[in-house]
Amino acid sequence: MKFNIVIIGAGEVGFNLAKSLSKEDHDITVIDIDPNKCQKVINNIDARVIEGDGCSQRIIQQIEMNEVDYLISLTRIDEVNLVASKVGKERGAKKVICRLRNTEYGKKSITDPSQFGINHIVFPEKAARDEITKIITQPSSLDIETFKEDKITLVGVLLDVSSPLIGRTMENVEISNPFIPHKLSVICRGDSTFIPHSQTKYAVNDIAYFAVPSSHVEKVQVMCGKSSFKVKNIMIMGGGKIGRLLAANLQDDYDVKLLEKDSEKAEQINDKLENTLVLTDDGLDIDFLESENISSLDCFIALTENEQINIMSSLLMKHYGVKQVIVHINSTSYFKVVRRIGVDAVISKNTSAVNEVLKIIRSDEDKLAVSRFDEIDVESVEILVNENSEYLRKELTISDLPSEICLAAIKRNDKIIIPIRNTDLKIGDELLFFTKSEDIYKAEQLF
Repeated sequence: MKFNIVIIGAGEVGFNLAKSLSKEDHDITVIDIDPNKCQKVINNIDARVIEGDGCSQRIIQQIEMNEVDYLISLTRIDEVNLVASKVGKERGAKKVICRLRNTEYGKKSITDPSQFGINHIVFPEKAARDEITKIITQPSSLDIETFKEDKITLVGVLLDVSSPLIGRTMENVEISNPFIPHKLSVICRGDSTFIPHSQTKYAVNDIAYFAVPSSHVEKVQVMCGKSSFKVKNIMIMGGGKIGRLLAANLQDDYDVKLLEKDSEKAEQINDKLENTLVLTDDGLDIDFLESENISSLDCFIALTENEQINIMSSLLMKHYGVKQVIVHINSTSYFKVVRRIGVDAVISKNTSAVNEVLKIIRSDEDKLAVSRFDEIDVESVEILVNENSEYLRKELTISDLPSEICLAAIKRNDKIIIPIRNTDLKIGDELLFFTKSEDIYKAEQLF
């Protein structure tokens, strides 16, 4: 389905969202007040570009708003996004998606989103906080995504030279581990991402993504040669929005320290976080790090607004032997590079925001539950098997599925099944696929 989409704000989130949507043949209009950002869109994306204030009546009048399927407000200023959403909805936009940084705006007691005509709110910082929290619970993983009420987990594991999987085929590993239900769903190898097949061999430095019943995640990590450990003490560097949200989320269950260089800001944070030890110092100060016995840390999370400092501090922490190091970056273009330099996990609130918006749009477009993972260039698709499915009518088997799609898991009633070659599909089964965006239709046609 082709949508008419207006994006207000061509920053990191708006630009990457427009870039993803432009590959899917939608009509896209991008509005931004910054001429440099507008020029960047013109140079890289097939979209109509309007330079100006997204709240301005003069600018809005240039758009037939009653023909707009989605108005998406993504500037860095909450109040601009709220006003643009309200104006767009009043002028006829069918659906409105609004990015907000201040979580108070999502509470009806403060500001009721419906008053501004907003259908969906995206909180990038909250999304990043939740993603980091998931990774902390499974510290040997690079990525964690859950599906089907958290009963299925997609876990990404970096395979180092000592992994017992290296050189073995996907089929061989499955046969050798019958009591660890798993499905190798995606492999990131160098700069490429692909859907593996039965004879695909694991290689050093692969990031292998396994779909598993959530109760078996640790077993898969051990299968990959990763030692299992529990995180107890955590240091967060950066008292910005994500840092404060994360510390508040973790402080009752972990021993949490928060580093904030600005003493005035640190004092304000200290007043609000009762169970977090707030320290005023620099995460790049060697003397300070050694005085804090950094090598005994289980987890370090770099969350300052300066991604160069985040990267440097993360490498320093790995040098000191911190077990799990997580780094936040703003520029999604750095994502794959940073992943390969030795940190354990890379998070971007901008990527989280883009994925959230794409999930909303793609789910409406295909009438399917679709999630996009830009950082690995793959999408998940959830499909229900019905009596009209071509797969059942033609009496196909798992082996007949196109190699471009991976059937990773089946939810049958409350039971999670990881499919093997002779697994039968039944009416009512809920299927979880992974595939490239251009191959989604292959799964849709069969089911």
